[in-house]
This record gives sequence, C-alpha cells and structure tokens, in this order.
Amino acid sequence: MTFDDFGFEYEIMDGLDAMNFREPTPIQEKAIPVIMDGHDMIACAQTGTGKTAAFILPLMNNLLITGNVDNKVKAVIITPTRELAQQIDLQFEGFSYFAPISTVAVSGGGDGASWEQQKRGLTLGADVIIATPGRLISHLKISNIDFSGVQYLILDEADRMLDMGFYDDIMDICSYLPKQRQTLLFSATMPPKIRQLAKTILHNPVEVSVAISKPNEAIDQSAFVCYEAQKIPIIQHLYAQPIEGKTIIFASSKVKCKEVAYLLKQKKFRVAAMHSDLEQEVRDRVMLDFKNNKIDILVATDIVARGIDIDQIRLVVNYDVPRDPEDYIHRIGRTARANAQGQAITFVALDDQERFHRIERFLGYDIDKQQLPAHIGEAPAYNPSPRNNRAKGRGQRNHRNRRNNNAHRRNAHRKNNGDNNNNK
Repeated sequence: MTFDDFGFEYEIMDGLDAMNFREPTPIQEKAIPVIMDGHDMIACAQTGTGKTAAFILPLMNNLLITGNVDNKVKAVIITPTRELAQQIDLQFEGFSYFAPISTVAVSGGGDGASWEQQKRGLTLGADVIIATPGRLISHLKISNIDFSGVQYLILDEADRMLDMGFYDDIMDICSYLPKQRQTLLFSATMPPKIRQLAKTILHNPVEVSVAISKPNEAIDQSAFVCYEAQKIPIIQHLYAQPIEGKTIIFASSKVKCKEVAYLLKQKKFRVAAMHSDLEQEVRDRVMLDFKNNKIDILVATDIVARGIDIDQIRLVVNYDVPRDPEDYIHRIGRTARANAQGQAITFVALDDQERFHRIERFLGYDIDKQQLPAHIGEAPAYNPSPRNNRAKGRGQRNHRNRRNNNAHRRNAHRKNNGDNNNNK
C-alpha cells in the first residue's frame, strides 16, 4: 500500500513527496481510512509507530476539503507535555508546507509575549490548536475563545495524561466543545481508566491497534543484576572510558531523578535532571544544553521523556526497571535512531527481578547479564521466580519481627531494672 491509495488532496501528496514519504506504517494504514470516514476512534499505538502522522494527514485532508471560511478553530489536539506539543506542531509544519493550514502550539512556559501569541491564535481562529491541558484551561478561563466551530478533538498519549492527573482538565475542555464532533483517542497502553475515558467522550468508536514493535536490532541490550547501592558505581565504571554521544538515564520517579542527578554531579559528571517539577524555562534550557553537548547525561522521568526526540543518543540506562514492556521499548528506542548504533543497559535490583523477567518474556529472549566489575562487589543471583521473591519478603519480614521482638524485650528489661532501682 502507498499514500496514493488514500485519495489525499494534491497539497498533501506534494508535501509527502517533498518529505520522501512513500508507504504508510501499520497504524497509519489502519487509522487513516477510519478518520477520513468520520468515525470516532480509539487507537493503541506506541511512540515511534508513526501515530502522529496517522492523525495529522487525514485531519489536514478534511480541513482542505471543508475549508475555514468563518475563521474559527476547527481542531483541538491535547497532549501531555510542551515538548510533545512542539514536536506535533513541527510535523504539521512539514506536512502542510503546500497547504494553507494554520496551527498554534498552546503550552506553558515562556513570557507574556508567548501568552499573547497563543491568545491571538486562539481568538483569531487558527485551524488547529495543539495544547497541553493546563495551559489551554488557563486560556479558556481568561480569554474570550470561541470553540463553537471545533469539529475534531484528538487526545494524544492519553495514558500519560491520565497518569499525570489531567482527567478533570480533559473533561473540562470537552465541556467547551460542541457535542457533535469527531473524537480520536491515541494511547500506548489500554488500561481500564483509558476505556472508561473513551466511554465518556467517544461515540461508538472504532478500535484500532497495532502489535507492539520489538526493539531495534541496532540496539545492544544488556543488564546488570545488582544491589541498589551499586548503581552509581556502575555508572562510574561505564564512564571510565569515554562514551561517544549522549546518555539518557531513566528514573522511576521525580524524587529518584533528582537524587541520581545530584549524586552524579557530586562525582563531577556533566549532568542535568529533567522532570515535571522544573519550570518550563528551565526545561527548555536543559534540553538546549543537552542538544549542544554542554550536558553529557540527562536524567529523566518517563513522562517528560515522551517529548525527547534527539539524535546522537548512544546510551540509554534504565536506572530502575520500567513498569511494563511498552515503557521499556519506548525508553531504549531513544537510541539507535536514524540508522545509528546504540546501547541500552538496565539495572536490575532485587525487587525488580520479576518485573524485568516479564520484559524478557515479552521480548521472547533473555537479555545478556553483564558481570559486575570486581571492585564494585558481588552481585545478587538472578532468580526472578515470584515464589522466591515472596519467600525473600517473608524472610525480611521475619527478620524485622525478630529484631522488633528483641527490642521490646530489651526495653521491658530496662524498665523493670529501673523500677527495681527506684524501689531501692
């Protein structure tokens, strides 16, 4: 199948030819006809499958056919982070090079001038608004915005938005939109909360999904089975020899992200943290420094990292084992881009062994376990059986119980001795 088979307007075909796009990806092949037919849709597709073009191209086509004679906003795209909003805006810019379609990215950060620029785009009727939930809510509460002409609502990376607590904001935004509209929901995973959201805001949606792709074969995957205290020494060992290119270290939480970045700074690494607690101005500066090689290592959380699209990342380190295989594939997919080689290393602590084994089962093969250098110490055995983990947990609990019981007996003994001395 080629893009010619969709019957796009010539302006879109000219843009695809200029960008050397020839054949659609599986998610594009399945989703584009559904969107062009006007159905609501819930699509399960991970980052890197071409899902952005899967909604941009048919949306542009529909807008070219219907036009915008009343100069009203026609489409609203909601995305979890500013970085992703900017990335989608750039893709629109590329695909619409030959098409008279206007877009405005509406997101936090910046100064008063950026607020005014966003406000003008909203009030003057840009064809497409690409927004983060919080910033769009702020404009809706303050600015006089007419959304009566909106015909399309697209939620991109809906699972991440719900993880970030944006459910109420999404429902609030929907209250400003016409009930008669086409709604598209894209999500990398399909947990119950996503299906509940779909039932609330979609009407008889068509479900589209593509199999989760396996990691790029150009990525050299390995793991260190280790104790928590050995993780920073392992990073020091990895950097004992110069590493060409950039490194991203993924941490499981904002707290861990800050902690790892602080510890590495103490070791004189050129490192910065990237998490949602940072002001947007700081996040922009960090990303610019990372792109310009002023920073060698970026320590990031999953949520923020969704918007990171940088070449020359040669090493990805999973400081913590991801919660599911989809997150693992997304993380390590930051390297080996544009036909380059890359390396992905995961630190597997005792409590993460079963989770890591689930990833191996999903991939269909065992990931190579590297031996710890002698100066770092011995590694725990890799034994991811849930029964063994439960037994380990019982052993730890029994140890704590014995320790607590001994402490109670010592305290009781001291108290009795004190009472006897007082009686004397």
